[in-house]
Amino acid sequence: MIPKEVLQKVRQIEIRTRRIVDTVMSGGYNSAFRGRGMEFSEVRSYTDGDDIRTIDWNVTARMGSPYIKKYIEERELTVMLVVDASSSGNFGSVDKFKGEIAVELCSLLAFSAIRNNDRVGLIIFTSDVEVFIPPRKGKNHVLRVIRELLYFQPKHKGTDIGNALKFLNRVQTKTSVVFLVSDFISSNFETPLRVSAKRHDLVTVSITDPREEVLPRIGLVELEDAETGETILFDTRSKKSIEIYKRERAARRAQLDELLRSTGVDEIKITTETGYVKPIVKFFQKRERLQR
Repeated sequence: MIPKEVLQKVRQIEIRTRRIVDTVMSGGYNSAFRGRGMEFSEVRSYTDGDDIRTIDWNVTARMGSPYIKKYIEERELTVMLVVDASSSGNFGSVDKFKGEIAVELCSLLAFSAIRNNDRVGLIIFTSDVEVFIPPRKGKNHVLRVIRELLYFQPKHKGTDIGNALKFLNRVQTKTSVVFLVSDFISSNFETPLRVSAKRHDLVTVSITDPREEVLPRIGLVELEDAETGETILFDTRSKKSIEIYKRERAARRAQLDELLRSTGVDEIKITTETGYVKPIVKFFQKRERLQR
C-alpha cells in the first residue's frame, strides 16, 4: 500500500505539471524532437507541385497516370531521465532545493512525453546507479516514475556522472532522447558523455543556486562539502579568497561549456532563483526552429 501523503504529493505534482504541459508547453515538446524516421502511408495521384522523386513508378505504370508515395513520421520516441540525486542537491538559498527543482522538471518532461505517446524511463544515480526503471508508456507508469523521484532515499552521497552514462549506454541500446539532470559537480565524465552524445539525442539540464555563484560577505564561515563531509574555514571578506573561488567556478564552467560545444550537446540552464518552465520552453522553441 502506498501511504496517503505520498499519493497526495504525487497528485499535486501531476496537477501542477500537467497544467503547464497543457498550456505553456502545448506543442513545443512534439516539435522539438524528431521521430525515428519516415514510414510509408499510402499512394495518391500526382498533383502539380509534388516532388517528382516521390513518384511510385510501379503504380504509375500499372495505372497509366503518375502516382506518388506518401510517408508519415514515425513519432514514437523513448525518453530517458538520468537524474543526479547526490547530496549536493540538498541545497537551495531561494525557495526550493536543487533536488526539488530536478523532481518537478523531470515530472514536466515525463508528462510531455506521455502526452505524445512516447516511452519514459528513469535512472537515478549518486556515486552509483541506484534506480533503473525501463522505459514504458502510460500515465500509471509516469506516476510511478514521479513517486520514485519524490521519495527516493539515496544510499550514497557522492556523484559519478561517468558511471551513470556508462550504465545508460549499456542498458539503452536504442537511440533515445536523454535528459541528464545534474548540478555537474563531478569530474572524469568526458569520455562517457561523448559516447552517449553519439548514440543518443543527449540534452544536459544544469541546476545551480545563486549562492554557489556569489558568496555573501559575512566574515568567517565554515563550509562543508555535502558529498564528502570535508569542511574548510572560508573568509568571505577576503578579496583574494573570493577571487580564487570565482576563478575555480569559472574554470569548471568553461570546461563543461567546451565539452558540450565539442560534442554538440544542448544544455538547459536552470537556477533555483528563476525556475525551470521558461528555460525549458525556450529550449523547445529553439529546437523547433532548428527542425524546420
